[in-house]
Amino acid sequence: MRLCFHESGKPTEVLRLESFEPPVPERHEVRVRMLYAPINPADLNYIEGTYGRQPTFPAVPGNEGCGRVEAIGDEVESLAVGDLVIALHPLGCWSQYVVAAENRFAKLPEDIDLAQASMLRVNPTTAWQMIHNFRELDLGDFVVQNAANSGVGTAVIQIARHLGLKTVNFVRRPELVAELTELGGDVVVLDNETGVAQAQALVGPHPLRLALNAVGGDSALRLMEILAPKGTLVTYGAMSRRSLKIPNKYLIFKDLEIRGYWLSRWLDEAPHHEIRTVLQPLADLMRKGVIKLPVDTIYPVADFQQAITHALEGGRNGKIILKF
Repeated sequence: MRLCFHESGKPTEVLRLESFEPPVPERHEVRVRMLYAPINPADLNYIEGTYGRQPTFPAVPGNEGCGRVEAIGDEVESLAVGDLVIALHPLGCWSQYVVAAENRFAKLPEDIDLAQASMLRVNPTTAWQMIHNFRELDLGDFVVQNAANSGVGTAVIQIARHLGLKTVNFVRRPELVAELTELGGDVVVLDNETGVAQAQALVGPHPLRLALNAVGGDSALRLMEILAPKGTLVTYGAMSRRSLKIPNKYLIFKDLEIRGYWLSRWLDEAPHHEIRTVLQPLADLMRKGVIKLPVDTIYPVADFQQAITHALEGGRNGKIILKF
């Protein structure tokens, strides 16, 4: 079975659970029996037709997921039947079976949590890349972010802590302050003007040089306000669906650097050894429990309508995951 859509539209209306015959893997191909796959905002945007890449119909969504190799072609060298793997590229992971070339998968350690492993490639990788690739940070430096309770946000908190960095975290709901503080957030405040003042007072004279924006709109303006002159704002999402509008003062007087990050572009352009170089330490941190992403509910794929409805709701306590 697989989840499939034949036209773009509202996910709960256009998705169908369909049966199909998985092809036999040839040469360097492997067939993977999928186990878990999360529902990410990019998946829903892809179904809606509003994502950065457009579907070719019929289309199977699913940016990421984990599974076990069930069959291999006669020229496969890097994987064996029974190996636990994740997809390195969007392969249509909302399906019981995925068939692709062996270099489209990465092998995982056997003792990693399977539901956590299904979320390894998108959120932790995005967090890791943004922390490492936009500004050179010293031990004790702060990273400031909005949507801090999101999958990327919680990964940023845990990775930053592991690397000896600190975080300033903006959230929308008061109950999240204690939750993210317990997770390891150094400063956790509400995403409003009062929160900006509180964060500035708590950070003191230490310059904030890197901000990660997943929201846009007024929330992004608050990040720009708290950034130090010549700081960098990296936008990787637009949860508010409001455009990023940059007042002249932040460009002229603060000389802020405005950047964007799209994981899919990096995955398309980076050689496979580079992707694995990022995934390997992340998998090890996840295996050890240093990185643990919040999970709200795991649904069997037969209950996909309920799962997607839940994923579209606000106020969740983590990711919604499909089980195959």
